[in-house]
Amino acid sequence: MTWLPADFAHPLRVELSGGHHLRPITASDAAMDHPVVMGSRERLWSLFGEAWGWPAESMTYEANQKDLERHEAEIAAHESFNYVLLDGTGTVESGCVYIDPPEKAGADAEISWWVTDDRAGTGLERELDSLVPRWIAEDWPFERPRFIGRDLSWREWLALPDADGDPAADA
Repeated sequence: MTWLPADFAHPLRVELSGGHHLRPITASDAAMDHPVVMGSRERLWSLFGEAWGWPAESMTYEANQKDLERHEAEIAAHESFNYVLLDGTGTVESGCVYIDPPEKAGADAEISWWVTDDRAGTGLERELDSLVPRWIAEDWPFERPRFIGRDLSWREWLALPDADGDPAADA
C-alpha cells in the first residue's frame, strides 16, 4: 500500500472565516514566508526544533526558498504537503499546516500546524485548531492520522518507534 491512493487529488484551497484560506505553498511564497517564519522563530523552534531542527537561528532567505522549493516538489509528487495559511488577499501569511507520511509507527499520516506569533491565542488559531482535524477526516483518505502537538506532544512523538515504511503495516 502506498501512502495515498493513486487517484487522490489534494485540496487546492480550504476556506476559513474572514477570507482566510489554506493553499499549497510554493517556492514563490519565499518573500512572504521567510520574514514570518523568522519573526516567530523562537516559538516555532520550541515546537519543531527538537524534532525537525527548524527553523534554524540563522536561516537565510535562500535556505528558506530551497525549503519551499522542496515542499513544492513534494506536493507535486504527493510525497508530503505544506499548506500556507493566508488572509483574504493572499498576501499575508499567518501560519502553515503540514501533512506528512508517518515517520513513527501507529499512524498513516502525521499532521502538525502553527500560526505566527501575532495570531497565537486568537480566534484564527482556534478556528485552525478546529478545522484541521475535521478537514483531514472529511477530505483526506487517512484512517489513523496523528496530530502531533495535539494528540501527543513532540517529545512523546520522538519516543515512538520508527515506522517501517509501510503505513498499512503500522496499524
